[in-house]
Amino acid sequence: MKNNAVYTFLFGMILIPTLLLGQTEPEDVASIHNEFENNFFESLKQKGIENYDKAIESLDKCLVLEPANAAVLFELGKNYLAQKKYLTAYSYFEQVTQMDPKNRWAWVGMYDVCYDTQDYNKAIPIVEKLVAFKDSYKEDLVSLYMNTQQFDKALELINNLNETAGKSEKRELYKADILKDAKYQSAEKFNLIDQIKKYPKEEANYIALIYMYSQSNQEEKALEIAQKLEREIPTSDWAQVSLFKFHLNNNEGEKAVKAMNIVLSSKKIDSKIKHRMLNEFLIFTTANSQFEPDLDTAIAYFNDDKNVDVAKEIGKFYFAKSEWSKAKKYLEQQIKNHSDDIESQKLLLQTYIELQDFNAVAKKADDLIQFYPTQPDLYYFYGLAQNQLENFKKAKDVLEAGLDFVIDDSSLEINFYLQLSEAFQGLGDLKKKESYFIKANDLTKKPKK
Repeated sequence: MKNNAVYTFLFGMILIPTLLLGQTEPEDVASIHNEFENNFFESLKQKGIENYDKAIESLDKCLVLEPANAAVLFELGKNYLAQKKYLTAYSYFEQVTQMDPKNRWAWVGMYDVCYDTQDYNKAIPIVEKLVAFKDSYKEDLVSLYMNTQQFDKALELINNLNETAGKSEKRELYKADILKDAKYQSAEKFNLIDQIKKYPKEEANYIALIYMYSQSNQEEKALEIAQKLEREIPTSDWAQVSLFKFHLNNNEGEKAVKAMNIVLSSKKIDSKIKHRMLNEFLIFTTANSQFEPDLDTAIAYFNDDKNVDVAKEIGKFYFAKSEWSKAKKYLEQQIKNHSDDIESQKLLLQTYIELQDFNAVAKKADDLIQFYPTQPDLYYFYGLAQNQLENFKKAKDVLEAGLDFVIDDSSLEINFYLQLSEAFQGLGDLKKKESYFIKANDLTKKPKK
């Protein structure tokens, strides 16, 4: 929070009070002058080697000779501050400012005391004085306002500094904290509107205002600012984020696609925003299937995304909606790039079953068993497919082998028994068919753990 200051103090001739001069002989004046100087410079020497007690002793001798000497009082303040005797230090610095309100370093000394003692409320009027000497103290003032929770003053000063000195990461973090409280957002909206009027080519102000309007569900105002941004800065990718949402709401699919593609190809836009847009477009295409090719194009933008498997998520979306052909398309796309994704593999097997493509189920399950020999689901899928293809002997053999891997999964175990029952029926072994059917029925009646 605090600026690091290197203190310097220039001394001219140390003047002896005229009253004292008038009452002493010239030789006495010279003696007093020499005594003062000797003690004063001795104090500087002792302070330099951090022997503050001796420095203070020498300064006290100076103070006897010249009680109103600002240099002595200032040095006493510095020595007591070094000893962390804060009240005494503050008192000496304050005396200097009372004698000379323009003595910047005495004000700095008082600020040092307040800062070290974390008395930020007391520090504020001092730093307000220091701002008159040096603008950089405004940064300290922002931090003091934040520490004392004077957020309205902090926000006003942050905006002032942003305009006059440019933005800083620290101030932007402060501002973000302040704007979490809705009561300060209205003032910030007015500030951003004003900034846009003053600086119509500054993109960041539009973006911040669009975000604030969106967060407060003022979509029409957000759109208005986005459109203004597009007019002022036609190359802005950010304008398309809000325009995309507006076009979707108005069922303007082609315009929405155009805006979406600009955003998805932009390196300026955060990936989270891109994912959100894709999800919104996905929902839009469920009611507007003519735009599915555009959805495929959009997915391609995420091929290198290491955070989210977009094709998989879309496949799961359609799987949950029982739109099997679409689920198949995107799950196959996912597996093409991620063959080790066993979850997607199993979802795809179930999708093939729903589409009654049992040859595909049998082939894929057989291939996967070679790589995942302890996964019981794969044996089940393979057995089910062979039953449907009337290859009952293959079904029986693989189901019996896979049953050994079923552990603590009663639902899967029941399915195995039912498929074994079907396999034995196909083989003409009605006794075993009945046996497995009874096992499935008994397990169904057991309470689930």
